[in-house]
Amino acid sequence: MNNPHLKDCVLHFGEMASRWGFNRSVGQVLAVIVFSEVPLSADDISESLGISRGNVSMAAKELQSWRLIRVVREPGDRKDYYGPNGSLWDLAQQVLSERRKREVDPTLSVLRSQLMQVDGQTPDYATERMQEIHDLLELFTGWLDDVQRLKPEQLKALLKLGAGVGKVLELKGKIFK
Repeated sequence: MNNPHLKDCVLHFGEMASRWGFNRSVGQVLAVIVFSEVPLSADDISESLGISRGNVSMAAKELQSWRLIRVVREPGDRKDYYGPNGSLWDLAQQVLSERRKREVDPTLSVLRSQLMQVDGQTPDYATERMQEIHDLLELFTGWLDDVQRLKPEQLKALLKLGAGVGKVLELKGKIFK
């Protein structure tokens, strides 16, 4: 990594990785792959980061399980090369999708199971809160499904609206009382 800005960014990705549910090496490997114009071999990544090839291999397996990187084959070369699995928008949506599968869906499943057991009984405070959490997560996952169907340019437009969305909703409320 000859670019000092790239080095700082890769190190930051490593630090942030633990907050994203990865270890430091996984975050750094992802950063090096994303910031590279060409697919990289495990040796290239190992040399670039100063970590063992085995560590790169384990990180690559983790990133493949999240479907964030893909293996690229070079004709006549037996090495595996790694590249990002799509655009930055694709990667962001993939992380959201995987986080949902790994974190939100199991929580919804537990909540549904518990709520089915109290069916017909007068709910207590805790049950009412479980129902609220369930409903919020269902609303969120439905919204996420809708957002993931948007084309990148539509999603960019939605994100650029920012707080303007609230103004549109207020206007809608005034028009459709």
